[in-house]
This record gives sequence, structure tokens and C-alpha cells, in this order.
Amino acid sequence: MLHQPAYRRVLLKLSGEALMGRREFGLDTDTLNAIAADVEDVVALGVQVCVVIGGGNIFRGVSAAAEGMDRAQADYIGMLATVMNALAMQSALESRDVPTRVQSAIPMASVCEPYIRRRAQRHMEKGRVVIFAAGTGNPFFTTDTAAALRATEMGCDALLKGTQVDGVYSADPRKVPSASRFEELSYLDVLARDLSVMDAAAISLARENGLPILVFNIHAPGAFAQVMRGEGRFTRIVEPQ
Repeated sequence: MLHQPAYRRVLLKLSGEALMGRREFGLDTDTLNAIAADVEDVVALGVQVCVVIGGGNIFRGVSAAAEGMDRAQADYIGMLATVMNALAMQSALESRDVPTRVQSAIPMASVCEPYIRRRAQRHMEKGRVVIFAAGTGNPFFTTDTAAALRATEMGCDALLKGTQVDGVYSADPRKVPSASRFEELSYLDVLARDLSVMDAAAISLARENGLPILVFNIHAPGAFAQVMRGEGRFTRIVEPQ
């Protein structure tokens, strides 16, 4: 059992839905504060943390495009939703005295910094949590892909995907009780089985750069810190040895 963190620098990927709690849309303050507390615990371990948050709790570009909206325009609206979530998470972290910076791929100088790779790295070296907003800044790319891209750019040791369940299953265990859970998978396993962990572009980018993906339950108190110590329940997605 490891008591020291297994990783020096990590990126935490959260879906927008993870911030809803029991709401049907929007932000749940208690859920936001609980996640902020978990991030605080990991920072206290000496781990450098950056975060990418989706925007599906506010606006889903794909759904809007399916209803007739121009896909690129819908994706830009979704990117703005991620900025709103990032600012909310920044507020929750700073209320716990965790220094935090938001960097947006779409410049909006009045509310956050523009994305600058070396500045973000410097923030992390100084112990600040960096939240990357607005995805990649380009339509047709998901925040999963943005997470894999930023994790690679930041030189992260792992990408952590915080989900609603404690790992990767053969099907949604909330709908299929007989679904089997995986302890470890290869990137190609995820692609071949079409497991809905992250989109194919994100998995491929992680594979090309040897970036491990750890999938865990973000709503289990203390789970983020446990995973950092190599404990608890999570699924590892790595290149087979």
C-alpha cells in the first residue's frame, strides 16, 4: 500500500454532469464543494493538479446540433458553458484557500487568463491548481480530447477521469446490474469494445503519448486522494507490457 502519491502531476477530467448532483441541470453547490475538498486533499499530498471540466450540465453542443443548430456554433456555446463551470470550481477551491487559475482556450481577459502552456506549467510548479476552460478552442472536439491534449502538453503522469461509477464496466452498471468491471484495460481494448469511457480521439491521443488513464468514482469522498496513493477502486487504461 502506497502512502506517498504515485504521481507527481495529474489532470482531473470531470464531466459537466458531475457538478449537477441530484439536479436536472446547472450546478449543485454541495457537489461542487465536495469535489473541491477532494482536490484540496490531493494538493496537500504535494501533487500538482490541473482540471478540465465539460459543459453538459449547462449546454450540450451535440444535442443542439441534432435539433438543427449549426454544429460549430453549438460547440462554441458549449465551450462557453465550460468557462462558467471552471469559474464556479475556481470559486469553490479558493474558498478552501487553494490557489487556482482558470485558463481559457477562447480569450476572455476580463474573467480569466488565456491558455498559455508555459504559464500554466509555472502555475502548477508553484502549487496552483490550473483549470483549463473552453475545451481545445475548436468545434468538433470534445472536452475528453481537450483533457488528453492538455495532460500531454502539461507533461502529466496520468489523466484521471472522474465518473459516476468506480471504474470501467462492460455496460452501464446502473442500468445493467450484471455488467462486469475491469481492473485494467489497454487503449485498444477500449477502442475495440467501444467502451464509453472517453471518445476515440482522446483514447488515441493518450495511447500515442503513453498517458495512463485512471477511471474512478468522483462522488466517493476521498477517492481522488486514494487513487493518487494507488489505493481504492479504479480502472487503469494503459499500454500492455
